Amino acid sequence: MKRIITYGTFDLLHYGHINLLRRAKEQGDYLVVALSTDEFNWNQKQKKCYFSFEKRKQLLESIRYVDLVIPENSWDQKITDITEYHIDTFIMGDDWSGEFDFLKEKTKAEVIYLPRTPEVSTSQIKEDLKLRRKNS
Repeated sequence: MKRIITYGTFDLLHYGHINLLRRAKEQGDYLVVALSTDEFNWNQKQKKCYFSFEKRKQLLESIRYVDLVIPENSWDQKITDITEYHIDTFIMGDDWSGEFDFLKEKTKAEVIYLPRTPEVSTSQIKEDLKLRRKNS
């Protein structure tokens, strides 16, 4: 069985997220999604999520491509996760291109950066909603 892992916040889940998860699952048999906790998002990324960790987890668990959702509590847990979950392939969106190449040396996992869905992003959705609120 080929195991895949990806990481993210997955707030305001949209079809770009679904595309990433579908393409990640196509790379193997079992997809683990490490979901950023609310504390990690705020303390390390300075991001405030619209939906709580538990709600985002519930949404991800309902997607047929996702086999397991685990919490992402720190930037440094990737090597441990790859080992603990017997991961063969680490996948991220190409906006992270090159950032995790060190995992090839530290683990036996392949590292792949998949193209993002260009016309959609959570940041853009939040910005559009803010403009609509302002103009109404």
